[in-house]
Amino acid sequence: MLLTLTTTERPATDLGFLLHKHPDRAQSFPVAAGTAHVYYPRADDDECTVALLLEIDPIGLVRGRQDGGFALAQYVNDRPYAAGSMLAVALGSVFRTAMTGRCDSRPDLAARPIPLRIEIPAVPGDLADRLFEPLGWTVDTEPIPLDPAFPDWGDSRYVTLTLTGTHRLADALKHLYVLLPVLDNGKHYWVSEDEVTKLLRAGDGWLATHPDRRLISDRYLAHQRAYVSTALAQLAESDDALVTPVVEPLARRRRAAVLAVLTDAGAHRVLDLGCGDGALLRDLLAEPRFTEIVGIDVSASALAVARKRLDRLTERQLARITLRQSALTYTDTTLTGYDAAVLMEVIEHIDPSRLRALERSVFGAAAPTTVVVTTPNAEHNVRFGTLPAGHFRHPDHRFEWTRAQFAEWADAVAARYSYQVRYLPVGDDDPEVGPPTQLAEFTRTAT
Repeated sequence: MLLTLTTTERPATDLGFLLHKHPDRAQSFPVAAGTAHVYYPRADDDECTVALLLEIDPIGLVRGRQDGGFALAQYVNDRPYAAGSMLAVALGSVFRTAMTGRCDSRPDLAARPIPLRIEIPAVPGDLADRLFEPLGWTVDTEPIPLDPAFPDWGDSRYVTLTLTGTHRLADALKHLYVLLPVLDNGKHYWVSEDEVTKLLRAGDGWLATHPDRRLISDRYLAHQRAYVSTALAQLAESDDALVTPVVEPLARRRRAAVLAVLTDAGAHRVLDLGCGDGALLRDLLAEPRFTEIVGIDVSASALAVARKRLDRLTERQLARITLRQSALTYTDTTLTGYDAAVLMEVIEHIDPSRLRALERSVFGAAAPTTVVVTTPNAEHNVRFGTLPAGHFRHPDHRFEWTRAQFAEWADAVAARYSYQVRYLPVGDDDPEVGPPTQLAEFTRTAT
């Protein structure tokens, strides 16, 4: 299993600095599937090529397995030859530091896009154009015949893949790390919840805006529905990427609007319900007036990302925050008595049939003095030029409401649970279709 990566950025031998592998040395590294060899077929000022050769141990792959099936197929298959998850794992292991974008000796080079050519001799190629072209790669595929001696048999499902483009090396490695298993549509190891974190980390900066992010998540996570849903939910701010770039991104304006409402309401103890990766939590912690903050999400991986966001906080700040895993559709008596609760871009991720359960748990059981709800304004979607007609802003959205539909729901909730409600725009309030985000502030009336 082979992959070569070439640059012509002079002096091309600086590729060795980026990869943390010296061009004059051949190196070997043990990996789970066998042994990874790194060497440079060419290294001069004009052009430098690094090769990653993965030598698979086919017996080791099946040693101790108890999965039954066709026994001979465990030993006679394409795993030692076709690029997929084993090559991706080797790539991530051997070039781990390069994938982070770190290069202490040449930080300027690590931050700069450079011309790259990547060649992989054998990979399933039916989706190569669809996956790599949106990322700025030029894709060339050469079909591999089933057997050159029998041309009538036609081509196999494999191609020789060549990618050319100008990218940061770290970004190119991340593209390969995620998309090689997606092309192969198979993982050679057991997929667990930490794969969601790996996907989001490697997909940071590009996966949220990829037109096939659902397909990528589904295949990368081995079609495990719960993990796929978690990953898609963690891309919750991808709708902002659909907006024409502005000085202040919509997500930031949304968080600022929520903070302003909480401040005006005089809230000190705040629940962030459906906190996701913790973007709002950091903003809340930056304001000393919020003395107790609880972040709640159903996704353990989302909370893991949120905890990493909080790594650099002081002990005094950390003492003000608690993170908990819980479903918002179930009553939790420990949430009673808070000044405010926030449902920021949450309700549209819940099946309409489960909204009544969320209403009971938040407005009925927890019953904070103030509840802030934000959700997309479906009428504004026509202003997003890259959003196809009839599509939601995020693949995990169960619905997106117009302003009238949102008001109908919010008015009914306020009436059922003794709240008053007012509506505020978030983002530029278009005179024809309204703002991109709509906000409702619920205030509990005296009983």
